[in-house]
Amino acid sequence: MKIMLLAAGRGERMRPLTDTRPKALLEAGGKALIVRLIEQLAAEDFLELVINHAHLGQMIESALGDGARLGVRIRYSHEPEALETAGGIALALTVLGDAAFAAVNADLHTDYPFARLRSVLRPDALAHLVLVDNPPHHPRGDFALVERRVANAGPTTLTFSGIGVYRPELFAGITPGAHAQLATLLRPAAAAGRVSGEHFRGDWRDIGTPERLAALDAELRSREGA
Repeated sequence: MKIMLLAAGRGERMRPLTDTRPKALLEAGGKALIVRLIEQLAAEDFLELVINHAHLGQMIESALGDGARLGVRIRYSHEPEALETAGGIALALTVLGDAAFAAVNADLHTDYPFARLRSVLRPDALAHLVLVDNPPHHPRGDFALVERRVANAGPTTLTFSGIGVYRPELFAGITPGAHAQLATLLRPAAAAGRVSGEHFRGDWRDIGTPERLAALDAELRSREGA
């Protein structure tokens, strides 16, 4: 299974840090966020990666190269401007191929067992989402989870983690190069009962602000002696 790392976002909430460096290359514990993620994936035998980029994207390519140093093979999908998640995935489909693939936000810190992604997608599903407890910065959540099916509403909502598995058919209606948000595809599919899901209760953090980055950096330096 190929995995796409979503790294094209501008990182507005991370400014001024992202004025001169892509968000995915910001460091915690002496190591870039995206490098930590790639090391996790490589350890679980995900060796074929696709990375999209836009803002200062050449810096990502210069830092990671073809992935050999990290034990993986990387191909890149360049976006002249960030196309949102679904638009970026649609543009990369020619590289991702015809089989189901995973996509992961490149600015996450998590101990999610990525090997699980190989077997979660149901035959009738267009997508599988990993959901987490609502963090303080997103208390309203995104989706409900009913008997391992994702629903648009329910008595309890959870937050989409930025980790998912998708069939290329989900993106068939998007013209390559068009802007499109993932939710505009997921919500109709969920309403049709074609999105499965799981509730992950382990360590998951969206490193979306300088404060969260600083907190993770301090924790990792204490734990790892970086």
